[in-house]
Amino acid sequence: QVQLVESGGGLVQAGGSLRLSCTISGRTFSADAMGWFRQAPGKEREFVAAIRSIGAYFADFVRGRFTISRDNAANTVTLEMNSLEPEDTAVYYCAASSRATVDAIRTERIYDYWGQGTQVTVSS
Repeated sequence: QVQLVESGGGLVQAGGSLRLSCTISGRTFSADAMGWFRQAPGKEREFVAAIRSIGAYFADFVRGRFTISRDNAANTVTLEMNSLEPEDTAVYYCAASSRATVDAIRTERIYDYWGQGTQVTVSS
């Protein structure tokens, strides 16, 4: 069984920063891509960012505010979020894919495993 565990969510004021981390544990799993999605109340889950060995990908709404990094030795992916806005309030989910492609990396269907989510709340 493969498990993804997120950490680092919390409450922050607008303009502040948060760092989310996600660690893969369990049986050996080679993640081609790791990504972050989010779901705000009353809205569908949406893509935030993803990283593969050849590069990183971001949603348009990120606008240079977030960075994503990966530590393969530690099986960890980190999302650094800066200049947070109230609109960034959501539950953030980590996901891992064994078969990512550039044209599908922003879609949920290619991700094999998901974390339980961590709440990010940005106050105005």
